[in-house]
Amino acid sequence: MATKAFIRVSTLLQDTEKNKIDILQFANRMKLGNVEFVEEHCSGTKNYKERKLGALLDTMQAGDVLIVPELSRIARSITQILEVIKITKDKGITLYSLKENFNNTEDSITATVTSTIFALVAQIERELISLRTREALHARRSQGVKLGRPKGKGKSKLDEHKEDILRMLSYGVPKTLIAKQCNTSVGNLYNFIARLKEA
Repeated sequence: MATKAFIRVSTLLQDTEKNKIDILQFANRMKLGNVEFVEEHCSGTKNYKERKLGALLDTMQAGDVLIVPELSRIARSITQILEVIKITKDKGITLYSLKENFNNTEDSITATVTSTIFALVAQIERELISLRTREALHARRSQGVKLGRPKGKGKSKLDEHKEDILRMLSYGVPKTLIAKQCNTSVGNLYNFIARLKEA
């Protein structure tokens, strides 16, 4: 059994010492043995599959343990977090998230999603949106990109969230939570979904 700890640090959050201490204390309590830290400095806007986390998940095996300080540091959206939880479950990797006191050792991924994820959404939703928004704005401003809603007939600010919205709908995530995740109104979300069905 190998115990890994993944810590993602954005340009806005540089201090990892507290996270490392918390993880080491947790591993000691749970008698998980030596912990190998994998630390990544990047924006959460990049898909986890293209980052060190994706490579780490590829190398981990059944019986291994993965510890993260909080779920919002795994990926940029709830749908990607769900994907990581499912991957660890399918591979037989035990996933612990310290902040939410979460682990994936339910009997099935369906039970995990229904009994745990929706409870966790309320906890991580605000910080996830806030962090992602700040990182995106910082990156775009530094590149000289003009911010604002795309212009033109038929354009929607939800177009960039299309894949996330479809995944969340397939998971049965309530539309009110999807709207909050995408920083839009419920009415606008319904209109967007209706437009997709007409396409």
